[in-house]
Amino acid sequence: MEVSTAMIRLLRLILPIFALLAVPAHAERVKDLGAFQGVRPNQLTGYGIVVGLAGTGDDSIEYATQGMKGVVSRFGLTLPQNINPSLKNAAAVLVTADLPAFSKPGQRLDVTVSALGKAKSLRGGTLIMTPLRGADNEIYAMAQGNLAVGGLGVSGADGSQVSVNIPSAGRIPEGATVERAVATGFDTAPSLTFNLAEADLTTALRVADGINRTFGDRRARAVDAVSVTIDATPGAEQRILMMGMIENIEITPADAPARVIVNARTGTVVINGAVKIHPAAVAHGKLTVSVNESPQIVQPAPFSQGQTAVQQSSNISIDQEKKPMVNFKGGASLADIVKAVNAIGASPADMVAILEALKQAGAMKAELVVL
Repeated sequence: MEVSTAMIRLLRLILPIFALLAVPAHAERVKDLGAFQGVRPNQLTGYGIVVGLAGTGDDSIEYATQGMKGVVSRFGLTLPQNINPSLKNAAAVLVTADLPAFSKPGQRLDVTVSALGKAKSLRGGTLIMTPLRGADNEIYAMAQGNLAVGGLGVSGADGSQVSVNIPSAGRIPEGATVERAVATGFDTAPSLTFNLAEADLTTALRVADGINRTFGDRRARAVDAVSVTIDATPGAEQRILMMGMIENIEITPADAPARVIVNARTGTVVINGAVKIHPAAVAHGKLTVSVNESPQIVQPAPFSQGQTAVQQSSNISIDQEKKPMVNFKGGASLADIVKAVNAIGASPADMVAILEALKQAGAMKAELVVL
């Protein structure tokens, strides 16, 4: 039987819709759940000097002076040992940057420059060529350039000051040049390891199953709650192809464990949707006792032998705020908890006490985390 052209067009429209419906509702890409071991950024740090400041530098701080002597020595200029120049137009700074994975020599990096001493502002300054070192103390980049400072600081002769944002720190967009690449070793290692951002045994198993279904073999296996080991053939080209395919696999992560987060300093309470309440009854009330003292002066009659005295007068009142008792049915959800707490008018501090009592009574099976 021949299929008409109209039917073919209809199938072309319907098939993509079924493909979208086949994707789980809460599916996420593997690349959003973690990263491959070794494929990560590296932190770089350097010590440098910013010059060209309008009198807002470090003045005569010793380490700034030593830094300036080191800078000028590169150009064959030697300052006398007994002379410490007043560096009001220069400041000692720390320079930081992140070196992304697979960065190659010649690529540019953004750097952050922060004053190390008592410099008031870095606005208008220029960073002199500064080597940036990694954790192994090797130089991986060189930084230099004009600072972009978002803050502003102004001071008067009488000592008054006005500061907007932080003028003692700034950035240099593309202010560093990569001089050395970091070897990741992903192309020579016997296997690849994918690490989850959050440890979860169920999610690790689902990632391994998703990889095995995609490639049709048993190359992936979960070794613990974080790591999934993947067998791979040697060679950068083959591994890059496989890693790209793995990153775009969609799986459904495991639901988060039941957890209640309490910030004791701010009174913030966060309850995730996995928290369930077993049958329980909660009564919440407040008892206020007030004691008001109203002393009175007692004056004796004229021409009598009495003396002026103070007569104490106390007024005690008790105010008990009555709240209804709330009955939590078995399997109460997050919406039920919020509705019940609002009904009894509990404040965040009272809510923490209620949740702790529910957990102690065994009616709430959830982890209670106090920050």
